[in-house]
Amino acid sequence: MTDALTLFDDLEPAETPVDSRLLQVRTVYAEPAAAASPRGRQVLARFPDAELVEVPSHWQIPDLHGNEGNVERWVRVKTETLVLGVKKSVTVRPNGRSADFIAPSTANGCAMACAYCYVPRRKGYANPITVFTNIDQITRAVRRHVDRQGVKPEPNECDPFDWVYDLGENSDCSVDALVSDNIADLVATFRTLPTAKASFATKFVNRQLLDLDPQGRTRVRFSLMPDADAKLLDVRTSRIDERIAAIDDFVEAGYEVHLNFSPVVLREGWEADWTTLLRQLDDELSDATKAQAATEIIMLTHNEQLHEVNLGWHPQAEELLWRPEVQQPKVSQNGMLNVRYRNDVKRAGVDRLQQLIARHAPWLRVRYAF
Repeated sequence: MTDALTLFDDLEPAETPVDSRLLQVRTVYAEPAAAASPRGRQVLARFPDAELVEVPSHWQIPDLHGNEGNVERWVRVKTETLVLGVKKSVTVRPNGRSADFIAPSTANGCAMACAYCYVPRRKGYANPITVFTNIDQITRAVRRHVDRQGVKPEPNECDPFDWVYDLGENSDCSVDALVSDNIADLVATFRTLPTAKASFATKFVNRQLLDLDPQGRTRVRFSLMPDADAKLLDVRTSRIDERIAAIDDFVEAGYEVHLNFSPVVLREGWEADWTTLLRQLDDELSDATKAQAATEIIMLTHNEQLHEVNLGWHPQAEELLWRPEVQQPKVSQNGMLNVRYRNDVKRAGVDRLQQLIARHAPWLRVRYAF
């Protein structure tokens, strides 16, 4: 293993090391091309004390992928490990609910550890951040795709005017921005695209993003749930009060800010706790924020494999997430067998939450419920 900063003699200018409780990186696994790239060198400079381990592929790391022993080190792996890779496919895919399209990922994995997160299902028993270093190729692909779309012909539930591109399908972009400038580059790219806007959901308040001058071309969706649920399920995230306190600041900085009510967990007392949250939003958010706000309602979807993983590191979460008496199997778009609330239970939950929104936050437009 090699000290990250001795690999290249001309690693200038030096980056300021990352100071975050989420990331005390000790090991960086890297494809050689990724480590040698400008973006890879930037990441290595932000973690000057990390050791660099060369790997043939970011998907072929035996110490991480498929290693059941990592269940017991679930949070430590996220804290102490990064991966650098080159994104092989930079295609843009259609979406249709939250966004019109899914942009090529600039990262996958996460330093946070939300108990219901679907991303670990793709990566076995470990889920640290993988940074894709070929950002120039990714931004060029996005620009070409936007140019081909032309002007959006008619409004849809994604946006009335702009084509919307989701940036963070498999990661949290606010955390990714601690690691590299990939998100800054994407915000800058969409700032110059008059027919499209970026979009990402987040559970982490990264105030460095306030300096990126998005000029209304990036939508941030702050994910919210009652604090009692978040304390158990949203492990290593910014607390709910901190997220709410940041919303007005992001609007003032030029972001469009929506809310994600995600996931909605049905359990005893859920209606009272959601009422408290909605009242807090009504009391604390500015008129300017309310005027542009919208929300997505996403009911909990869980997964049997993830259930088994969680039993190994956070069994208390499964008391809320795994409830076979009110859940049914669901085959996802990627072919995975998940569980979700039974149709009647889900329908009643969505209807009731919409009633609560209409009563306690009538300014909040529900963009879609799923």
